[in-house]
Amino acid sequence: MTQDLFRQDGYLRECSARVTALTPQGGVVLDRTVFYPLGGGQAGDAGTLVRADGSLLTIADTRKGQDAEGRPTAAIVHLPAPGQSLGLAVGDEVTARIDWERRHRLMRFHTTTHLLCHVVAQPVNGCSITPEYARLDFHMDGALDKEALTAAIARLVAEDLPVAIGEITDAELDASPQLVKSMSVQPPRGTGVVRTVRVGGPGTQIDLQPCGGTHVARTGEIGAVVVTKIEKKGAMARRVVLGMA
Repeated sequence: MTQDLFRQDGYLRECSARVTALTPQGGVVLDRTVFYPLGGGQAGDAGTLVRADGSLLTIADTRKGQDAEGRPTAAIVHLPAPGQSLGLAVGDEVTARIDWERRHRLMRFHTTTHLLCHVVAQPVNGCSITPEYARLDFHMDGALDKEALTAAIARLVAEDLPVAIGEITDAELDASPQLVKSMSVQPPRGTGVVRTVRVGGPGTQIDLQPCGGTHVARTGEIGAVVVTKIEKKGAMARRVVLGMA
């Protein structure tokens, strides 16, 4: 099991950790990490592992662990970029350090997708959040206007609304199924509680939904994000692509 420090604080940039396993594919499992693994549409983190002697192992991607049957485990696997000597053994101490500029772009984009869920109040049937762009696929047949969506997002960014991490019980989620905006991905259950992200405070809430990703603390931190493209992907599918201005 890897302790996922990013769940509690998405602003942590590094942590000390111990190697608990090396996978057959060359991945490194740590007892704790600030690296977010691919999931919920958000790309996995990149960065470095700093060995005890100060040398660096470049991490190109981060994924959730899997058992021999391909089922997800509680481990988080750090995948080194090719062409490096691993230079690690189980029990070694390292410093796990994310590429902060890349992560911060992911956080800004991810929070923007939650704003977009408010602006376009339709079910979501696909999501991808990368450092270069983000996209949401909406289950709808109406027309969307690129400039109008960009302006609506800009207004919410300018309001500098708070973004808070919380949790609700499985029973509370069952009683409020409208909180789940995604048609294709259901929030993870089994622990009795589900992590949530709320945009806005008392009297200003605009979005509340289950989410395991990393987010900025206030919408003002997003900066200038624009809708770069709207595509019709089918009779009941409209894709909205976001980019940094």
